[in-house]
Amino acid sequence: MAEQALTGGSDPHPALFDAVLELADDHLILGHRLSEWCGHAPMLEEDLALPNMALDLIGTARTLYDYAARQEGKGRGEDDLAFLRVEREYRNLLICERPNGDFAQTMLRQLYFAAVMEPYWAAAVDSPDAVIRGVAGKAVKEMAYHVRHAGEWVIRLGDGTDESAARMRAAVAELHRFTGELFEESTASAALVEGGVLPARGDLRGPWDRVIGMVFAEAGLEVPEVPFPQTGGRRGLHGEALGHLLAEMQYLQRAYPGATW
Repeated sequence: MAEQALTGGSDPHPALFDAVLELADDHLILGHRLSEWCGHAPMLEEDLALPNMALDLIGTARTLYDYAARQEGKGRGEDDLAFLRVEREYRNLLICERPNGDFAQTMLRQLYFAAVMEPYWAAAVDSPDAVIRGVAGKAVKEMAYHVRHAGEWVIRLGDGTDESAARMRAAVAELHRFTGELFEESTASAALVEGGVLPARGDLRGPWDRVIGMVFAEAGLEVPEVPFPQTGGRRGLHGEALGHLLAEMQYLQRAYPGATW
């Protein structure tokens, strides 16, 4: 009965649209960031790997946007939700919108995100919601690869030359202040956690700490103290970087409304 109500019944959970939209925004925005490396990566292998990782994230976002649109029931589709909202309507985590910076920063950002989403999706495979279960079954495998790929680069750069190690330390100093938000619940997600539909983000702190601790130990990095964590993405409070990203990402849809391939 719970599964039917969540996956297309006449009375879906009132928080489901918002919670699914948050997950979709995380994956779309980070996927777009990774796609910016296409043709600019430091080696051919990464010029293939990074866009493919971006496609993993965007593929997850598409399924989630479609599901969110059906739950909303207002005639909007996945493209409307992805491309026709303004900055304050996006609910992505702040770390997802952070600029690529150099290669060290990109890889650390990906490790931070994937190291929380792998256990998240692993727990979500037991969700009573059929769509969430389906997304989780695919995404958990993709996130496992992202953790491995990004982690190997963090180790290689952190334990590499003086220059690469300095860049990785700088990436940690820049990005670690955004990691606390990975474990925060919004009002919508908290309601679904209570109903057993989504995993509790607070439960993911231990697995995330273990992965980051192991990678940092091999990379010769230290986990910094963060006296002033940066949050607000779930409330639509973003930095100017998201505005620039949306201006580029939404250009075609806004210039040619209703365009299809």
